[in-house]
Amino acid sequence: MADLFASHEQTSENAANRPLADRLRPTRLAEIVGQDHLTGETGTLTRMLASGSLGSLVFWGPPGTGKTTVARLLAAETELAFEQLSAIFSGVADLKKAFEAAKLRRANGTGTLLFVDEIHRFNRAQLDSFLPVMEDGTITLVGATTENPSFELNAALLSRANVLVFRPLEADHLETLLARAEDWADRRLPLDADARASLIRMADGDGRAVLSLAEEVWRAVGEDAEALDAERLQDLLQRRAPIYDKGQDGHYNLISALHKAVRGSDPDAALYYLARMLDAGEDRRFIARRLIRMASEDIGQADPQALVIAAAAKGAFEFLGTPEGELALAQACVHLATAPKSNALYTAYKGALKAAKEHGSLLPPKHILNAPTKLMKEEDYGAGYRYDHDEPDAFSGQDYFPEKMGRHKFYDPPERGFEREVRKRLAYWEKLRRERQDK
Repeated sequence: MADLFASHEQTSENAANRPLADRLRPTRLAEIVGQDHLTGETGTLTRMLASGSLGSLVFWGPPGTGKTTVARLLAAETELAFEQLSAIFSGVADLKKAFEAAKLRRANGTGTLLFVDEIHRFNRAQLDSFLPVMEDGTITLVGATTENPSFELNAALLSRANVLVFRPLEADHLETLLARAEDWADRRLPLDADARASLIRMADGDGRAVLSLAEEVWRAVGEDAEALDAERLQDLLQRRAPIYDKGQDGHYNLISALHKAVRGSDPDAALYYLARMLDAGEDRRFIARRLIRMASEDIGQADPQALVIAAAAKGAFEFLGTPEGELALAQACVHLATAPKSNALYTAYKGALKAAKEHGSLLPPKHILNAPTKLMKEEDYGAGYRYDHDEPDAFSGQDYFPEKMGRHKFYDPPERGFEREVRKRLAYWEKLRRERQDK
């Protein structure tokens, strides 16, 4: 493999030791793949460069999509000095040093593009320190983040920077990178069609990863190796774990997808997202809690058993553990996805909560208040209360809302599932209420 890489025009020892992804790093914006909306002929960055106005930027996107490379190329295109920091390893002292160096360059007529990787790792005070040097032109800030900047960066910094979204690379983009690597090395990857497609899937939209995986294949096989099939490739590379951070965007994206698939009555998609979360090591108790939430929020009284089954699945998992208990979570997931849907309970609860806050501490009507003392009896507490079980149809039709508030309707069950029967009951009781209040 060392001979293979030494065959390229970069033959120094240092060059030969550099990762393949670094050696194939684009030297022009036009060579960036998968980000045509930014670097193509009509891309955002292309237009910014043509206008001569770049400004500070925040690059948001997953790993291996070209954020660092684009920042370097922008510095070259605008003739700015390129300086790079990582928020993981840098502190206040490093920022001060970078700002002072930028001020010195500015005094000598050269601007600075300061690239900050993982910028969301800085705290609020550190992020605020960028504001004055951004405003006075000392630096052009380009921050890169894998997390949603709306949540992770403060509003003051975001108001001074344009957020540009980098997209995960599609299969054809990754294929382009593999073809570049093969042209560079003057050697095909020893993979059959299925194995090549499998390697692209392993990269999971990450350009750096696909080149690293290709490099691993070349290192592991000989010059005249036969083409590997997908199974042998899996054994050789020990499949890369899915890109999924339980505390960050991947976590929220997948639980959102699971919830919406359940709400959309698609058990197959729901099982897929459940499986992805389980495979990535998500906390099973978190999944169980969310399933219980879905049972109340999206199904409610349309299938009262949904909440029982979701809660039972949590108990079953806690009793059985991994992996046996995960089947109970899958069972609950499918039950919820196939259950009739209703948010009437959820809507009713929100409406009642809003009314409770708006109307304050109104006293319930006196006829439904207990009167344990003589004074309370004298004040007519409990007077006129009609015990429903003693009434025809076990229904008195009395009003239970505070008198100053009047009746409100919060719960409006649809004609679906069990709520179809509930709706009939409520309509019948409303009819009786009107009849008995008219007497």
